[in-house]
Amino acid sequence: MQDMGTGVATTMRAVVQERYGEAGVVMRPARVPRPAPGPGEVLVRVHAAGVDRSVWHLTTGLPWPARLAGYGVRAPRTPVRGADLAGTVEEVGPGVSEFAPGDAVFGVGRGAYAEFALASPAKLAAMPGSLSFEAAASLPISGLTALQAVRDHARVAAGQSVLVLGASGGVGVFATQIARADGGVVTGVCGPGKAGVARAAGAMHVLDHTRDEITGRFDVILDIGGNRTLRTLRRLLTARGTLVIIGGETGGKVAGGVDRQLRAIALSPFVSQRLTMFVSSETAAGLRVLAGMAEAGTVAPIIDRTYPLESVPEAIDDLAAGRVRGKVVVKVAEPA
Repeated sequence: MQDMGTGVATTMRAVVQERYGEAGVVMRPARVPRPAPGPGEVLVRVHAAGVDRSVWHLTTGLPWPARLAGYGVRAPRTPVRGADLAGTVEEVGPGVSEFAPGDAVFGVGRGAYAEFALASPAKLAAMPGSLSFEAAASLPISGLTALQAVRDHARVAAGQSVLVLGASGGVGVFATQIARADGGVVTGVCGPGKAGVARAAGAMHVLDHTRDEITGRFDVILDIGGNRTLRTLRRLLTARGTLVIIGGETGGKVAGGVDRQLRAIALSPFVSQRLTMFVSSETAAGLRVLAGMAEAGTVAPIIDRTYPLESVPEAIDDLAAGRVRGKVVVKVAEPA
C-alpha cells in the first residue's frame, strides 16, 4: 500500500509474533506499518539481518525476568524481532548528522526482521566495503560480545593459552579470531561435526566436548553458553588465570544461567584467579573497530546458511537446536 500523496509505501513485509513461544509456533509473515524515524533515529532499508541467541530468548520470553526488562510480561510489547542488521539508510530523523540516505551501514536496530528498521546512530557504523550485506549483518552483536570478552575482560596477551568453550558458535568464532589476532594460543571446544569451523576460525587445537577430555591449564577461559561448574572451570585455570563467563543456558526459566555468573563474581575477590562476567554494550565505536578488523581480514564471518525473510522461524529454531555452525543470516532484500 502506498501513500497517494508521496508514492511511498506505508506498509512493509515483516515476520511478527503476538505471543511468547517457540519461533516455529508463534511467528508468521505479515504486512505491518512502515516505521518513520523520529528525532535522533535512522530508518534503514534492511538487506540482511543476523540471528543470535538473544533473539530466541525474546521470542520465547525466557528466562522470565527478561520480560520485566520492558519486553512485555504476558506478550511481546513489539511484534517484530531482530537486532543485527546491514542495509542502506533510507531516511534520517531530525538531529541526525552522522548518516545520510544511501549510506551503507551495519549495526544494531529494532525490528530487523522486516524490510525497514529503526536504529540509533550510536549503534550504527559504515559497513566494511570488503563484506557483503549478509556477512556484515552477522557481525554486530556476536562480534561486539567477542571483542569485549577478549580485550576488555579477558585481556588476552601474546603467548597466553586460551580455552574457548563454544568455539564453533557465533560468538565463539569471533572470540577465537580476535584472541588469535591478539597473540593467544587458542584451544577450541565444540560439538560433534563442528571442528572444521573452529579450525577455520583459527583454533590451534580443537576438542569435541562429547568425547575429548580437556587437559592442562589455561591462562584464559572464555565460557560461551556452557554448563560446566565453577569448580570444573577453576581446575582448568592457571593459578592467576581469568575466567570470563559470556553466557549460560542451564539455569531454567527463572535464572537462565545467571546464578552461575553471580556466584563467580561473588567468589572472585577471595581467590587468586579472576572470575568475571559482563553484559555486552552496543556502540558505534566498537562497530568501527570490528569494521577495521574485517577490512584487515582479522575478523571474517563464517556463515553456515542464509534464509529468506519468511523463514525467520526456521532460522531461530535451527540456532536453538544447535544445528548451526558459525552464523546464520536472514536475507531480507536485494540492494537496489
